[in-house]
Amino acid sequence: MFKIQTLNNISILGLERLPRERYEVASEMNHPDAVMVRSADMHKTEISASIKAIGRAGAGTNNIPVAAMSKRGVPVFNAPGANANAVKELVLAGMLLAARNIGSALDFVKKLDGDDKAMHEAVEAGKKKFVGFELPGRSLGVIGLGAIGVKVANTAIELGMEVWGFDPAMTVQNAWKLDARVRQALSVDDLMARSQFLSVHVPLLDATRNLVNTDRLKLLKKQGVVLNFAREAIVDEKAVLAALDSGSLHAYVCDFPSNTLKGHPRVIATPHLGASTNEAEDNCAVMVADQLREFLERGNITNSVNFPEAVLPLLPGKTRLAISNANVPNMVGQISTTLANHKLNIADLLNKSRGDIAYTLVDVDSGIPQGAVDEIAAIQGVLNIRVIVG
Repeated sequence: MFKIQTLNNISILGLERLPRERYEVASEMNHPDAVMVRSADMHKTEISASIKAIGRAGAGTNNIPVAAMSKRGVPVFNAPGANANAVKELVLAGMLLAARNIGSALDFVKKLDGDDKAMHEAVEAGKKKFVGFELPGRSLGVIGLGAIGVKVANTAIELGMEVWGFDPAMTVQNAWKLDARVRQALSVDDLMARSQFLSVHVPLLDATRNLVNTDRLKLLKKQGVVLNFAREAIVDEKAVLAALDSGSLHAYVCDFPSNTLKGHPRVIATPHLGASTNEAEDNCAVMVADQLREFLERGNITNSVNFPEAVLPLLPGKTRLAISNANVPNMVGQISTTLANHKLNIADLLNKSRGDIAYTLVDVDSGIPQGAVDEIAAIQGVLNIRVIVG
């Protein structure tokens, strides 16, 4: 019986992926095997030594002490792409809101008073202030062509826009999904110089902090629109406000309200709604539940932010060792030698690494004595070890 602790309300569709005959799920429990979390700040909680994995029902993992978990040999899973459609739709809404000046137009209507005749006259006199423009023929630059960026780019193509994309780390899987009409920019600067609309879809790293800054905003086509539904600090807010005030930037649309932005007539800020749909919450929970189950029952890893992808079919009758270890030389050799000393035949083996972490799956034809497990656990650099029976 595996024990799963939930730190937030998790979609019932996700929890239903964990069979009750094999899983105990509760918000309060002792010695859980894994944690499912959405927004709860795990930096402020004591994480039990029994934890074998953490699943984040969403994309970002800033609320999880990933580095500390890596040192313990604990994979942290997330749900990339599960909320992609929800974010894509919000980006599209942001583009339309900015192009048609809907935010300021709504404010204008809210302030109307008098009888219907007076309101009608005010509307006819005032609507000229909110004349906008249409999307077909306009250019959109998309920085980051992951699951969300690809959907944004493809949708913009269908709307008749000219789309440029830049992502030096784009995966083959996402490349297959990208519309062939999306053009490749050579750099961020090249992309911005070609774009009137700009949408960013990259994680917040040292390299992406203030990615959109004063110098790059100068490259954007006049009356440009910047859309940020990724992370707040990717865009330099002060640089954006200066560009708005100078008239070179038409609008800034983001999912991150702040006192710096509050009240500016050319800023449209939503309260972090990117993944706030019932469908996205369901998709994230289902994806993470499936990943945790595959890891706990078979040792396989997909969509981990700190461990390599490692998938090896576990055949009936085999016994598997799932070993987290430091990425150092001769680790596989030491494991193999230990098994050979115990007269154990290796049926299959997979070793993958990611940075300082390595992960090894070893299948043998018979049961594994505790002595062999203890000897492998004692090898310098081994972080943890599990025995899984097929």
